[in-house]
Amino acid sequence: MKVFSFTDPRENILIYSPWLLKKGSEIRLADIVNGKPQGKAIIAQLEGVNDRDQAASFIGWDVFIRHEQLPEAADGEYYWSDLIGLKVETIEGDQLGIVDSLLETGANDVIIVQGERERVIPFIQGQTIINIDVEAGRIIVDWDPAF
Repeated sequence: MKVFSFTDPRENILIYSPWLLKKGSEIRLADIVNGKPQGKAIIAQLEGVNDRDQAASFIGWDVFIRHEQLPEAADGEYYWSDLIGLKVETIEGDQLGIVDSLLETGANDVIIVQGERERVIPFIQGQTIINIDVEAGRIIVDWDPAF
């Protein structure tokens, strides 16, 4: 089956077995038998999926892995999933909201902060991102709250 991977590099999705497959409220566990990159996608064979019709039944399913399957992030590096939900405040203590999502823009990643309004803040550690404390659940930013 063809899989679109958001890992970096994209073929790393193949080292995280088993996968949690989810569609709506249905969740299945799937072990990877084989796989390889093909163009911008990954071709994967799952255990028990042996023909085209069985593979087609997984169209529209999302692939997840357990956080415990990921290698530990290096100092100063974070998984996006660890940042989502953190409170964001300025160095002056103004509350801006919480991290709703992150976006890759090419120049630099940005955090999307939902508060009284949506803010898009460049994720540049040491410049706009001053401190990240996952345990305390907050990010300190050098950002004008009016912007």
